[in-house]
Amino acid sequence: MLINEFSDNLSKYKLPEEYDETYKNYTADLDFIKAHLGENKSAIIELACGTGRLAIPLAKKGHMVYGVDIDQGMLDFARKKALSEDVDIHLSVQDCTQLNLPITSNFIYMTGNSFQHFLTNESQDALFISVKKHLNPGGEFLFDTRNPILHELAKDEIYEESIEKNGETFTVVNQEKYDPLTQVLHCTSTYKSTQNEYVDSINLRYTYPIEMKRLLEQHGFELIHLYGSWTKASFNANSISMVIHAKLKEV
Repeated sequence: MLINEFSDNLSKYKLPEEYDETYKNYTADLDFIKAHLGENKSAIIELACGTGRLAIPLAKKGHMVYGVDIDQGMLDFARKKALSEDVDIHLSVQDCTQLNLPITSNFIYMTGNSFQHFLTNESQDALFISVKKHLNPGGEFLFDTRNPILHELAKDEIYEESIEKNGETFTVVNQEKYDPLTQVLHCTSTYKSTQNEYVDSINLRYTYPIEMKRLLEQHGFELIHLYGSWTKASFNANSISMVIHAKLKEV
């Protein structure tokens, strides 16, 4: 695994098999991308591709997929899945702020709210600069992030739930605290059973719509559309998601 500012924010992904099982039936983002690409089979790039939930079915459709992720364990699982399904995809461990791929593309995408892992203005800027280097003029960048709904973020959350994992019952205490100065939500989950106890955590940056528009403009992108969901719901103040479809301006 690469060691950088993201390295301490990956504990939620330490069990790729469990992560894959949790999200394997979610297809709204995949359906959007399939419909958008249609029969165009040129090379495409997926950032933060994880266990290959999107990369593998898109490769099956005939697209040449280059997938990158910073977590070696997630990519190892994706390779195993792709091999078992006889699918050819190009996977590499990379920091999305320092992409080094052998291609440029007309289409780069990133789903799963992965944009929230870029916790600072500097890392957000570096992401856009890195994406631009791998996009052809007029190429598209499609990604999602959670919409900050202030009345929800303002409340510190502590809630308890019971879950079953590998035949074992765990009590999980979840804590969420939002820092309005950094716009980062700090989430911690403590898992306890009669035999085991462990903690995982994640920090998530929230970006406001007007900030997002400035970021796009600053880095030479034109906003094609801002949706409130992958099903193309209209965006409004109460939308849970921002789905950003942007195009690199041609010089």
